[in-house]
Amino acid sequence: MNHDEAAAVRPLTLAWVSRHLEAGERIVKAAALHGGITAEMRRLTIGTRDGGTRDLVLRTYVDPFYVEHAEGGLNGEAGALTLLTGTGVLAPSLVAVDPTATQCEFPSLLMTHLAGRTVLDDQGVETRVRLLARQLVAIHALRPAERPRKYVTLTTADTVVVPKGADAAVWTAAIDVIRKPAPPYEGRFLHRDFQPGNVLFDVPPSNPEDARITGVVDWAPSWGPADLDVAHCSVNLALLHGPAWGMRFAEAYEEAGGVLAATASERLYWRVRDALAASEEVRSVSQPWREAGRAELTTRAVEERLDAYVTALMDAPG
Repeated sequence: MNHDEAAAVRPLTLAWVSRHLEAGERIVKAAALHGGITAEMRRLTIGTRDGGTRDLVLRTYVDPFYVEHAEGGLNGEAGALTLLTGTGVLAPSLVAVDPTATQCEFPSLLMTHLAGRTVLDDQGVETRVRLLARQLVAIHALRPAERPRKYVTLTTADTVVVPKGADAAVWTAAIDVIRKPAPPYEGRFLHRDFQPGNVLFDVPPSNPEDARITGVVDWAPSWGPADLDVAHCSVNLALLHGPAWGMRFAEAYEEAGGVLAATASERLYWRVRDALAASEEVRSVSQPWREAGRAELTTRAVEERLDAYVTALMDAPG
């Protein structure tokens, strides 16, 4: 590696990665991957003994806030990647993890690199929504021998950020929904951040209808209601592609064989909860989308879509 590339991976981390390579392999290139909000992501090109190359991905938590919470997250992701091996759900394979930075400068995880790319543009969204729904049904069908930790929701009625110009009555009613206790649910294995930015696709340029999923990344496994993962993907689709696609995803999930909460009020609780959680993260969520080419998704544009989506949820027939 040249000096600039070597500098991108810190010395202790470089040594740690090297210890987990096959005999005769070496790191020949490091390139930043864009889109990560909580961690630095790098693609490492590894020179193999036979003169070829293979790729690994290095996740490193450097922000002090995320470093503080890295241990649980990295152990959870490592456990999920191990669990998913051989299940038919395509995910990276775990190579090594250092959740408390005992060997690296910062908490880190090393995994295999998957083919494919994230697709965030509007073209072909109908096909991708169906594929996303089928993939999520497959994830929720997993029955791990050991359950991951119970889901956590951080948003409260007091932390919601009402967008400028939003209908105060609609948002007050939505906030009142999450003042109630969570409804009962049947537990499922959750990805917990299932959304288009964490799903890789192969999309043939000649025929986008033949798109297929090549992998699911950035696992934060939890145990909780299927509705929570569905709600999270729904709000991301609403912000990326418009409120109608957020409303459509739950239908697509059920069409693919997924089972949601029994009553309309229970389903509304989870969908509103995740939509209101998004109100606190509009700026951090929209920036990677703009960096990925969706320049029109300004913070204000995303706020307006969120407002329209929350209004649609509250207006939907009970």
